[in-house]
Amino acid sequence: MTSTDSAQTPAKAPAKDPWDLPDVSGLVVGVLGGTGPQGKGLAHRLAMAGQKVIIGSRAAERARTAAEELGNGVEGADNAETARRSDIVIVAVPWEGHGKTLESLRAELSGKLVVDCVNPLGFDKKGAYALKPEEGSAAEQAAALLPDSRVTAAFHHLSAVLLQDPEIERIDTDVMVLGEDRADVETVQALAGRIPGMRGVFAGRLRNAHQVESLVANLISVNRRYKAHAGLRVTDV
Repeated sequence: MTSTDSAQTPAKAPAKDPWDLPDVSGLVVGVLGGTGPQGKGLAHRLAMAGQKVIIGSRAAERARTAAEELGNGVEGADNAETARRSDIVIVAVPWEGHGKTLESLRAELSGKLVVDCVNPLGFDKKGAYALKPEEGSAAEQAAALLPDSRVTAAFHHLSAVLLQDPEIERIDTDVMVLGEDRADVETVQALAGRIPGMRGVFAGRLRNAHQVESLVANLISVNRRYKAHAGLRVTDV
């Protein structure tokens, strides 16, 4: 290679800092299933952090009542209005109604960043156990039902009890975030980081969502044995 050739070779761009995350403070977050324990807890924590939050329910009046209880500017609406008005939509509905709910909101969720935090679980006398949806996971089911949305997966391992406890200021845990698009994943990581004590960590593509969702069954066993509200920390990251 001549010196001229060398001079024309573009310099390699430096690797992007994985912790250089976007500012998401101005985004509106909608929570489908926002009147349930997990959804209500996430809405509470995000609103406390200064995020604009709308909680959704099948019944708008129920959502408005829950929003008044939460305060901090949280609004309540039916699921369709919540989806339409939000930039990011967290899916926190019961697994039993997951597919039907998303299918009914396909138009409202078109173009939206969707964050699925649903854990497909069964329960018997031995405790909780993971279910495997036909698509592979709840997140992959969401992606199949919402072809015009940008689907990610996160917030699976958070204790609803801790989320809703007004005496707890910090929740020291990591949030595993999965998705196909780096920018979308980083947006969700940044959203998780808005909650004091939390950190969003990239954990792979949606094809890896099943084991993340399934781990909740193990955490339930931990919590029952040790009377705890266990979360996760990823070391050396």
